[in-house]
Amino acid sequence: MLKELFDLVQGNSDQSVVNNPDVPNEYNNEVMAEATNTVASGLRNIVAGGGAQSLISLFTAGGQDNNAQEKSGVSNLMSNPIVSMMIGHFSSKLMTKYKLGNSQASNVATSLIPSVLGGLINKNSSGDSTFSLQNLLASITGNKGSGGLDIGSIISQFTGGGQQQQTGGSGLMDIVQQLAGGAQQQQQRNGGGGLMDLIKGFIK
Repeated sequence: MLKELFDLVQGNSDQSVVNNPDVPNEYNNEVMAEATNTVASGLRNIVAGGGAQSLISLFTAGGQDNNAQEKSGVSNLMSNPIVSMMIGHFSSKLMTKYKLGNSQASNVATSLIPSVLGGLINKNSSGDSTFSLQNLLASITGNKGSGGLDIGSIISQFTGGGQQQQTGGSGLMDIVQQLAGGAQQQQQRNGGGGLMDLIKGFIK
């Protein structure tokens, strides 16, 4: 999942990073790696904190109007608290690590993060073989970290795919806790530094 995410960040970075005079060229790759880390860590932290349903909602609804996806997709993502959190974190990193000013860092973050998340959402909804919500959740929870749960069925339950009533509220809470446990194990196994090391390995 990390490699696909990094490739997506690269593909959305021409205007916001590579050709942006506010970002020194020697920092281009590091900034793209930091953006990848922000999204990957942010998604994992949400699940680890018991927010699996919010993550699934983001990717299945995306905050987007399917009839006006191109016009309103990014602006609607901007109002999503998950996206806002990632933008704030990434902007802070740009200021502290790469010495960008507040407005410059904010411009880069608000341009890049929603575009990347929008790209992931579109890949999931279009059935793109390089990315799916099921693979994302499996990666976040370490596959086995979800306790052998069928992640496809979990997504169906959260989105009202016919099994939600059978499972009931307590059953869904058990699923959330199991997913959170798997994500927490991944956090401990792959701390922020370790994750960045993996991502920097994709830089050519």
